[in-house]
Amino acid sequence: MSGYARPELLAETDWLAERLDDPSLRIVDCDEWPAHQRAHIPGAAGLRVHHYLKDPDNPEHVMPPSLFEQLMGELGIGNDTLVVAYDAFGGLYAARLWWALDYYGHTKAKVLNGGWLKWLAEGRPVTNRIPEVAPARFQARPGSDCLCTLDHLLGSIGREDAVIWDVRTRAEHTGEDPRQNKYGGRIPGAVHLEWRDLITGDVKVWKAAEELRGMLEGLGITPEKEVITQ
Repeated sequence: MSGYARPELLAETDWLAERLDDPSLRIVDCDEWPAHQRAHIPGAAGLRVHHYLKDPDNPEHVMPPSLFEQLMGELGIGNDTLVVAYDAFGGLYAARLWWALDYYGHTKAKVLNGGWLKWLAEGRPVTNRIPEVAPARFQARPGSDCLCTLDHLLGSIGREDAVIWDVRTRAEHTGEDPRQNKYGGRIPGAVHLEWRDLITGDVKVWKAAEELRGMLEGLGITPEKEVITQ
């Protein structure tokens, strides 16, 4: 993990393998529930709800505090619990849980580097036993600055000290694939680098810090700028 600015946000598989019985840690399998039922890391709790953690009444937004508190409590996550999230999709869904936790004031969370695929490739233990999870009390503390409002985004277009980074596919960026709206396209001035390009193609671990830094700098994404992701 040499060279990363925040290496503590990632967990390596060997580190996790040594802590499977740690009562202060909660592993969360962020893949679909049927996949969790087939096999998962021992002790991992599964998400029975959609892995994007959306508000059922307003799916463009994250769960409201009350629903998020209920879900975290059901997963055995309290405010002092260290969470390690993983999936089989390069961290897409695990990072969503990490982001939602951060948004609601819980900073003790990591994403498993390489996720389920790396865990399997290394021959580490798996199970299909659904663990008994003792409920916990989680108190959401909204207020994190990790969420960008529409007004803030509009005010950031064209700012020299800000960069809008489109992490979707190239086809979505160009408008060839409208996906989520009938118009397609991108936010004016947004640079493009798909999130999949940040990880390796085999077991989907993050690329080396130096390589990532070079890729981002080439797009004008540098530490002194405010970065808004799309």
